[in-house]
Amino acid sequence: MGYWKHDSAIVDDGAQLGEGTKVWHFAHVSAGARICERCALGQGVYVGNDVAVGNNVRVQNNVSVYDAVTLEDDVFCGPSMVFTNVYNPRAAVARKNEYRRTLVKQGATLGANCTIVCGHEIGRYAFVGAGAVVQKDVADFALVVGVPARRIGWMSRYGEKLAFDAQGLAECPHTGDQYQLAGEVCELVKVGSL
Repeated sequence: MGYWKHDSAIVDDGAQLGEGTKVWHFAHVSAGARICERCALGQGVYVGNDVAVGNNVRVQNNVSVYDAVTLEDDVFCGPSMVFTNVYNPRAAVARKNEYRRTLVKQGATLGANCTIVCGHEIGRYAFVGAGAVVQKDVADFALVVGVPARRIGWMSRYGEKLAFDAQGLAECPHTGDQYQLAGEVCELVKVGSL
């Protein structure tokens, strides 16, 4: 066992947890979950059976990662943020065969208390602000806020809001990464140091 868990945490038989992963107080990891290396699951976190979690993912307190959710490497899930997996739930109608998949790509940040409506993709290094409600796909590097979430800017891999010049170029002052903006697409065109 290359992971650590608090005595109050439950890791069901069959769950796969990678080296250096930590499972904190009162968390529950279901049998089918696949969690890679160096992850942290905070207090009160729940991870479902049909969930895949990449390396170095941070899931803060009181987050439930339900079935049909995939978190790629370096994703940050802020405290009490919400995933869903059924679009139109009813207590009296079983819809487990109607789960809509959610993909959160590498390096994305999901702010505290935000909600990700199922069936959408959160792009690489996107940044969802605290309390936002995401009802559609979010582009790579996009900064989205509000209810419903709307794009108000672009973020660097480092987590800084980018300021583009007249040619659509921006540079992260912390890393030297350079970005090109063309319409609704932001691309990393030169890698600095992260």
